[in-house]
Formats: sequence, C-alpha cells, structure tokens
Amino acid sequence: MSLALAISLSKPGCPERCGNITIPYPFGIGSECSFNSSFSVFCLNSTVPPQLFLSSINLQVVNISLAKGIIEVVQPVTPVNCSDEKRRHQSLGLGRALLGSPFTISGFHNSLLVLGCGNSVYLEANGRTISGCVPICDESYNVTSCNGINCCQTTIPPRLQELQYSYRSTDFGNSSFCGYIFVARENWFPEEYRTYIGLQNHSLSPFDERFGNATIVLEWEFDTNLQSSRRVSCLYRSRFSPSSPYYRESNTSVCYCSYGFEGNPYLPDPDGCQDVDECSNTTLNECIYVNGSYCHNTIGSFDCLYPEDKGSRIRKTAFISIGSGFGALILVLGAWSSTKAIRKRIKTKRRHKFFERNGGLLLEQQLSSSDNGLEKTKLFSSKELAQATDHYNENRILGRGGQGTVYKGMLKDGRTVAIKKSKRVDESDLEDFINEVVILSQINHRNVVKLLGCCLETEVPLLVYEFVPNDTLFQHIHDPSEEFPLTWEMRVRIATEIAGALSYLHSAASTPIYHRDIKSTNILLDEKYRAKISDFGTSRSIAIDQTHLTTRVLGTFGYLDPEYFQSSQFTEKSDVYSFGVVMVELLTGEKAISSVRAEVGRSLATHFLHSMDENRLFDILDAKVHKEGTSEEIVAIAELARRCLHLNGKRRPTMREVAVELEGIRTMKQGSGSSFLENHDAREEFQSIEIGETYDFSSFTESLRLDHHPLL
Repeated sequence: MSLALAISLSKPGCPERCGNITIPYPFGIGSECSFNSSFSVFCLNSTVPPQLFLSSINLQVVNISLAKGIIEVVQPVTPVNCSDEKRRHQSLGLGRALLGSPFTISGFHNSLLVLGCGNSVYLEANGRTISGCVPICDESYNVTSCNGINCCQTTIPPRLQELQYSYRSTDFGNSSFCGYIFVARENWFPEEYRTYIGLQNHSLSPFDERFGNATIVLEWEFDTNLQSSRRVSCLYRSRFSPSSPYYRESNTSVCYCSYGFEGNPYLPDPDGCQDVDECSNTTLNECIYVNGSYCHNTIGSFDCLYPEDKGSRIRKTAFISIGSGFGALILVLGAWSSTKAIRKRIKTKRRHKFFERNGGLLLEQQLSSSDNGLEKTKLFSSKELAQATDHYNENRILGRGGQGTVYKGMLKDGRTVAIKKSKRVDESDLEDFINEVVILSQINHRNVVKLLGCCLETEVPLLVYEFVPNDTLFQHIHDPSEEFPLTWEMRVRIATEIAGALSYLHSAASTPIYHRDIKSTNILLDEKYRAKISDFGTSRSIAIDQTHLTTRVLGTFGYLDPEYFQSSQFTEKSDVYSFGVVMVELLTGEKAISSVRAEVGRSLATHFLHSMDENRLFDILDAKVHKEGTSEEIVAIAELARRCLHLNGKRRPTMREVAVELEGIRTMKQGSGSSFLENHDAREEFQSIEIGETYDFSSFTESLRLDHHPLL
C-alpha cells in the first residue's frame, strides 16, 4: 500500500471530514483543532449530507484547497431596489465580517455580476471607482450566459476585505425590484445556478425570486515562519504598490509539499510533509534500488538513502544528460535539414511552374532556332535578380509606369542594370511576348536602350536593360538643370540621334519595328548625354503583318498620330508624327499636353502648325533656342518638324529622310543655309499643310494613356 494513502491533512486526533468536505489544518473543528479562532469551523450534522460552516463569518463552506490557499463559501445575495435613483452598498452580502480576519476576496477566482437590468454599477475601493458594467435590458430574453443582455460581469481587484459599489437606476417604473448585484466564483453563473434552482435544462430569468445564494472564493493568509526547505516549498502572494487603492500589506505565503513529499505543509514534523518514496525488500538484509536511492537496514526499519559512491551517480547523470542533449540536437538538426530541403524543393517547383507559365519553354525553342540567339539573350535566375535589387527594395525603384515597375540593380560582374518588373502577361499573349523579347534583344544600336535578357522564374516576367543614368529628355526640357542646361547644339544632336535610331528600327533591324509610343519621357540620356530610345512595351506585343513587329501600346495624348483615329492602324509614319512632336518640344520648350491649350482644343502640334502658318515661329521658340541657334538652322528644323506633322501620313517623310536632313543641318556651314532652304522649298508637297483652326481631341481622350512617367 502506498504511504500517501495513509497521510492525514488534519491535526492529529481531530476530525478529518464533515460530510463530503475535507478539513485540512490550519482549519479544524473547534479551537483545539484549528490554528486560531479565525480558522475554526463547525459541522452541522442535522442536514443530509452534513454541512460545514466557517465560525468567524457563519457561512457554509463547500471547498477548502491547501494548494491554492482558498476556501469557497456560500454567501447570501440581496436584490437591488430600483426605486432609488442612487444607493451605495459596502459588502455585497459579506458586510464588514472580513475586516481584521485572515480572509480576503479573491480577485483571480471571482467576478462581479449584475443580474437583471435597469442598473449602472460602479465598483469602488477606498473611494475610487475601479470597474463597473451596465447590462442591456431585454425582458423577453432568457439568460443563457452572462453576455451583457440582462446580465453583465467585470473583474475585481485582488485581496480586498470589503467591497463597495454604487449604482444608478435607469428604470424608475412601478417595480421596485430590478435584479441582483453580487460577487461569485467564475463560471458559477449560470451553470451552477441552474442546479441551484433545479432548472438544469431551462433558460434563466434574471428576475427569478428563488435566487438567493452564490458561491464566493476567499483567499486565506497563514501568518507563520514557514520557509522553503527540502520538504516544503513556499510562494509569496503577489504584492501591490502602496499607491494602489486595494493595497494590503502582507508577508504571508502559500506553501505546499515539495516533489517526493506529500501531506500538509502547515503541520509540524513529523506530521507535515512526509517522504513517499517506497523501499521494498525480500529479506531483512537485502536492499533494492528504488528511485535513484538504496534501501538501507537501520535496526529493523528501512530508509531510502543515496549510495555512498555519489561520484558514480553524478557521472551517470552527466552521461545521460549529455547523451540526451546530443540526441535532441541531432533531432533538431535533422528536422531543420528536412524542412530546408522541403522548402527548397517547393521553391524549385514554383520557379519551374512560373518559367513554363511565362513562356520559358517557348523562349528556349526560339533561342535554339535563332542564329547566335543564346549569346544575345540571357536567362537570368530569380535569385540573381533578387540579390541585384536588394530583394526589390523600395529605395531601388527608378520609376513606375503602365507596364510595370523599374528597379536599379547591380549584377555580380559589377554591371549596373535596370530591371523592369512587368505586369502579368496573359497566356494568350505569351507567344507574342517571347517573340518580341528575342527580337529586341538582338537590337544593337548605340541610341537604343539594350535589352540584356529576362527572368521567367518569377510570378511576373522580369526584363533586364542596360542602365541609363541621366534621366529623361522630358525632365531636361521642362525641368532644366543649372549644371547641365540643354543647349541648342545638344538639342539638334539629340534630335539627330533619335531620328537615326528610329530609322534603324524601321529599316535596318533584322525585323522592322514600330515603336508606337515615341515621346520625350521614353528618351533617356546616358552619362555623355547621348539619346537612347526606351520602353518598347516588350511585355505585350503583336505582329501587324508577316514582316513588321509593333508593340500594343495605346499611345500618349499629344504624341499620337491623328490618322490612327481614322484607320485604327499604326504605320511607320505614326512614329514620324510622334517624333515631330518631340522636335517641337525641343524647339519651344513647351509640353505636348497643356491645360491652357486643352481649353481651346489645341495640342502642341496644332499650336505649332498654326504659328508656322501665321509666320510667328520665333514668337513660340524657347528662349535658349532663340538665343543660341541661327535663324537658318531653326527654320530648317521647324520646316522639317512641320512636314513630320502633316495630317496625311503619306506626305510625311520617312525616318531615314528625316535622319539624313537632320545630319545635314548639323553639318551645315555658315552661309550655306540659304541654298539648303532653297532646295528644301523646291519640294512642292511640303509647301502647304492643311490645318483646321483647331483639332478636337475630346472624343477620344478617354482611350489614351496620359503617362509622363518613364519605365526606364
């Protein structure tokens, strides 16, 4: 038989139980069996079963716990009179009975409940309001839980011996009764209340007149010199600052028997905490190792003692601990390695899935079938580009636009690149997208931003371009820098470089390409302020015939060819028109879109052509152009821009012709301007350009992309 079964928690020679309630010391029946009169209890045997009462406050006891240091008693509950507007209570059923006693109301195990309605309740301590609640009234609602309807609850501070509350009635009807206000053990209501009134399977009424008692938990304090030892462990209760309204000085603690011992820590030895290790023997002189100790014969009885060789036991314990530690470490490392391998496999599958969805297999097929394609187009890994952009840090963003976001990156070989994170590509456009990546990657012109490669292992395609550092032509025209002003010579050179690049795209590239979105924001300037055409919209493309490739860019208001709105088709002359608008920007320093001109329905191109017709060219020129350029050069370039802006696309020059004429203007010597103009004026088809007073753009502005933010 276990020794624990024979251990008594009561004082030796005193009653251990009253009915179903165990009576542990310091509690006891009568003054001789209890620590003092505050812990004295008496048993009422006339009831069935017998009931235990706490003598000092004359309340029924339903449970005593040594481990928690609590006692549960049944307190009377008084109904609230709603006829008074305001009334103050001080005890909530206990009165001032606890004052001076070792008992306090437990703030951890109890709650303040307001059952019924018509009351705003405020809990007070030392004259200060510390909590409260207001139930919502609904007389048709039967209480199934204290959820705020006809019943609300709130916490109370710990270690109080007296509870004060005030309430304000919100219902001053004929009825003087409107419910109850009381403190009860948590979860006592409504579960145990159903048992109390015999309605286990029914809803509750907050106005049930049979309601009269509730269980409340009291913490008790045992003033003793007990200290933690091998047999006894003590924990002091939580203390509170003296500034707290519910502060109560106490040096008491809750004690319990240490591991390996059982009993009552408040009883003096040998009746208190007792060793429960069991020793057994087969003969009087034979001992058996039990729980890390040996049975030792001591004059007819057996005690559990540690072996004499303590060093061997310590070494054994150390070996077991080290072995367990190594085993746990191996398990942790194994789990970590497995998790890492699984994550790596998942990432690999995701990258392969994205690669196939973004047309990777088609691109590989195109590269393998094209001459030297693998050398010209590089497939970057997602890891390489993530490292290059510091995992796409917001500080690396160069710009945002209609086709995606561009980040500045640094490759492992030290090259600075621009990485465009494109918008999602539709599966129906994958073949066109891949074809354009292959074609644009083979463009090799000093005035076209080079497409270095792409990455298809991410959710959206990533395109890698050479990095062009000195902003856009738009910024230099309309927000000029004092350190690097845009001179007349630079303007003519930039126009010549753009024209040469477009001429190359239209006629010299392996597959002719129409840009379809030429504008000053898509022209970048490198470290030597040389022009580079960018933003081919390579994320989406479509072939318009068997020999020409064009991007599916809708165009930008102010640069868009007016013929498009008649034919709904882009041609090489559409790029010529857009280039003509850029030339006018260089000449006038004005934006293609102006709120002032928009009010009268004129674009920059229309404004320029009307000024030319009215012989007011020099009235609209940029001040720097007027100051630095010669009249012959300015007029020559203005006439060339005028021809590029002809409403009839067939009467516009080709980009090759434009490039040749601009190169001729750059090299034109002083004094040769008149002969150049005479030859130029001899062309009859450019003598007259039909222009209406205004050109109404209002009917199609909603279909245009008003985008002035470059992607590269």
